[in-house]
Amino acid sequence: MSTPHLDDRLEVALGGYDDGLGVQQSTVGCVVPSYNEEATIASVLDSLLMQTRMPDVIHVVVNNTTDETVEIAGHYAGVQRRVKGGVEATTEIFIHDIGENPDKKVGALNYGYSLVEGCDYLLGVDGDTTADPHAIEHLVAEMESDDRIGGISAIYSIDDSDITGLIPSFLIAGQRAQFAAFNMQNMLRGRNMAVLGGQFSIFSTKALRRVMVDTNQRRPWVKDSEVEDSLLSLQIKSAGFLTKISAQARANVGGMTTLKSLDAQQVKWNYGAIELMWPGQRGDTKGQPFHPNLRLRWFEHLSMVTNIFTRVGFVLLLCASLTIDAFVFTAWWLIPPVVATFLNARVAHSMQDRNRKDYLFALTLVAAEVYMLVRMGHFLRSWFKFFSNQQSDNWAAQARAESGKGGHGYLIPAATVLVLMGGAFAGWSQLAINTQSDVLAVAWPVLGIVTIAQTAALMIKALRRYKGYKV
Repeated sequence: MSTPHLDDRLEVALGGYDDGLGVQQSTVGCVVPSYNEEATIASVLDSLLMQTRMPDVIHVVVNNTTDETVEIAGHYAGVQRRVKGGVEATTEIFIHDIGENPDKKVGALNYGYSLVEGCDYLLGVDGDTTADPHAIEHLVAEMESDDRIGGISAIYSIDDSDITGLIPSFLIAGQRAQFAAFNMQNMLRGRNMAVLGGQFSIFSTKALRRVMVDTNQRRPWVKDSEVEDSLLSLQIKSAGFLTKISAQARANVGGMTTLKSLDAQQVKWNYGAIELMWPGQRGDTKGQPFHPNLRLRWFEHLSMVTNIFTRVGFVLLLCASLTIDAFVFTAWWLIPPVVATFLNARVAHSMQDRNRKDYLFALTLVAAEVYMLVRMGHFLRSWFKFFSNQQSDNWAAQARAESGKGGHGYLIPAATVLVLMGGAFAGWSQLAINTQSDVLAVAWPVLGIVTIAQTAALMIKALRRYKGYKV
């Protein structure tokens, strides 16, 4: 299939073009919001130019940058042609430096939308995301297969081939496992995707226009949300469209290699999700708090609360029992970690590009448990910021953390838990021995019941069929 000559761009802008055989072809406008992406922007554009189905136009929207992103991207500006298998593919790349932009990524996305709103589809690509050569081809085919689909997200992972060092390797392995579990969960829910991640997702411009009408917005993305992609996904769903995860399109996103940067990213994500979930926080969110796209979020947060309760509770009760020589080991306590390890191994095996590091992370259990503790810290920090009504720019905090700046706030949850546990043991030591025995007699069964329920849920997840999906 040939692509349109550049002289036919007006026809493309009006939605579709004739391929010479009388068949109307869909058009794809790609928007790449970029902020200080000098290390990755060339790889991103190379990835787009290597696609079996290139976008009809690519707009790199650089905002608030202080590095050489514009200069590097500028080498790609203009018409790009590629001949493969005797078929010529053509696209044109535009570089836009919009300078200081208070709306950051949201402002860049909306600027890009204004440039491609005449196309059938908008492909959003982050400035650090590279895709499989067939990714756009798969996304377009899936969009064209069902007019009810408003947007489709690629299957996300992180390329760990160049990651070195103990801490970076550990954090990337944890993020790969986290992505894999999340992707598989959405695939097994009829490929319904609650979050069309901005890293590499395609949207129907018809659906975006409907969202703007229904919500009285001037542009698809709003600046007053920490998770602009989650909110837009929810709005697309409310407008009557489907939000899906692709069965085949794959993309590698930029991972966080330090505890500080991972904390900033995850706190921003969690805080934004809480804002969407919590009743009354957003009066324009239909169906809140139990909108279909939010139910999974509530379940995830409830699951994290359970994880915190069982882990902290076990440590407290174990230490308390040892102080009065009342702990009796039972092999039943080995069942939860065995089930968790089995589930982690299944998730690792479901990865398309799984490797030794993924299996090592899953099977040692210790690494997965430590990463869970890290995630628990992010979770607690997010809820504390929400309930304390702290006003902070989480976008700026993430940018500072990724550049190696910022404070050590990620250590606060661990320090707080240690202080609380210390206080609990101080109070424990003041109790009479009979009172201590009575407390343990009640607390251990309660913990046991919660752990049994949690383990049963893990077992169900571990035994379910993956239906041939790879994440």
